[in-house]
Amino acid sequence: MKRALLVTVAAMLAMGATGAWAQESIIDEVMTSCEPEIKAYCSQVTPGEGRLLACFYAHEDKISGRCQYALYEAAAQLEAFASAVTHLAVECQDDLLKLCAEVELGEGRVGTCLLEHKTEVSEACRQAIDDVGLEKVEE
Repeated sequence: MKRALLVTVAAMLAMGATGAWAQESIIDEVMTSCEPEIKAYCSQVTPGEGRLLACFYAHEDKISGRCQYALYEAAAQLEAFASAVTHLAVECQDDLLKLCAEVELGEGRVGTCLLEHKTEVSEACRQAIDDVGLEKVEE
């Protein structure tokens, strides 16, 4: 339970601190590359909760190579992001609990807290921050 919470916290901090732009560009790329398929097969689908992906799956035999590639690339980027978040959560577990436990979740606040305390965190956590490229989002 404690580990799941830390992974969730790390995901939230990473999405708020570094991943928001990446998520938007991934979505934009899929939406652009798959626009003909969306119009032809999925225009009545309400986006969210995997419904659009389910529509693509239902029509997989009609999906263009461009759309298939965009979906593949999106999956690969999300997998890499999930690995980075897991790495950060594991390496910064004690530091997150010690330095940022009272920080309200969302909007990159936990990531900002971790960055503000970068000189105080363990060497392993500091290396993980560098490894994943955690940066403060400019407002």
